[in-house]
Amino acid sequence: MSSEKTKPAKHSPKQPVPGRVRRAFDRDRALATALDEFWTHGYDTTSISSLTKAMGINPPSLYAAFGDKRQLFDEAVQLYVRTYAAAPLQGPDARTAVAAMLRHLAADYTDPDHPPGCFIITGATNCTPGSQEVKAKLRAMRDEAKAAIAARIRTDMETGQLPPHTDADGLAAFYAAVIQGMNQQAWDGTDRETLNRVADMAMAAWP
Repeated sequence: MSSEKTKPAKHSPKQPVPGRVRRAFDRDRALATALDEFWTHGYDTTSISSLTKAMGINPPSLYAAFGDKRQLFDEAVQLYVRTYAAAPLQGPDARTAVAAMLRHLAADYTDPDHPPGCFIITGATNCTPGSQEVKAKLRAMRDEAKAAIAARIRTDMETGQLPPHTDADGLAAFYAAVIQGMNQQAWDGTDRETLNRVADMAMAAWP
């Protein structure tokens, strides 16, 4: 018997299967797809299964890239704010700023390049008891937008551009209600021209 040690057999590296190309995972594209799913169906109705199918990945890949469904939703909200949220109220006075905002929303809510309406309004409309934090998060964002309108109105009151007895909170709530109504109209298929007319009618109520 030889005393020479037997060398282990060498294994060649695994070769890729001919014709199969491994596609790199595009996280940004996957997140944009998830936003569309949440925007269209809402938080609770959108399942992990529907998300992974739309994103073209499997559940382990989703969890590895985004954590869980709630974390993915939070990132989708951030993406929406960066991409679609209305610009800050701008203009020489509150009336000009609010009118410009309503015109902007009329165009954005009916843009065929994304789901209709506003994701911050519709993303958590019907939530189960276990998803109340999601609903509260979006409600807080809407409240911030309403508070920004009220603050701009108060600035005009202080500078004399609006009467000192103007109900800033009531007026801001009115225009917030107009915005939510425009959102629903957009979901019902109302076109941009009609929403612009809604905006014009709403501005006729300005004190």
